[in-house]
Amino acid sequence: MLRVILISLMMFAAAPASADKFDDAYSTYKRGDYSTALRCAAEQGNASAQHNLGAMYDKGRGVPQDYAEAAKWFRLPAKQGNAQAQNNLGAMYDKGHGVLQDNITAHMWFNIAGANSSEYGVTNCNGLAENMTPADISEAQRRARVCMNSNYQDYD
Repeated sequence: MLRVILISLMMFAAAPASADKFDDAYSTYKRGDYSTALRCAAEQGNASAQHNLGAMYDKGRGVPQDYAEAAKWFRLPAKQGNAQAQNNLGAMYDKGHGVLQDNITAHMWFNIAGANSSEYGVTNCNGLAENMTPADISEAQRRARVCMNSNYQDYD
């Protein structure tokens, strides 16, 4: 987990942001307050940090487990094109963790993740499709096209 946070902070440092914000995140990290350091980077829009913070909430690592908070943090990088976050957001909808269970929305996010080179997205999309009607699959695919064509802004 420390490596994930350090990588996120390094990516945050490469992003255009004020030096003070990076210094705050890095000094917090050096004090050992890893979840706060990651949150600081995530709040500044770093997609990798946002995804990692979502994973922490999903698993309850370093923070209390909170599926709704995980879905919130997965949604932000998913809207930035992060395939891992898109796949994880699909899983949240598939399981009904932190969001209402919705196979069409789950399929949509898995489909988008797969289109963005996530092997897990392809596998999850295909597995979910086995339990869906052709009409539901068609609707999920339509929504995936709309979402991708809107640069991930129109998705629900």
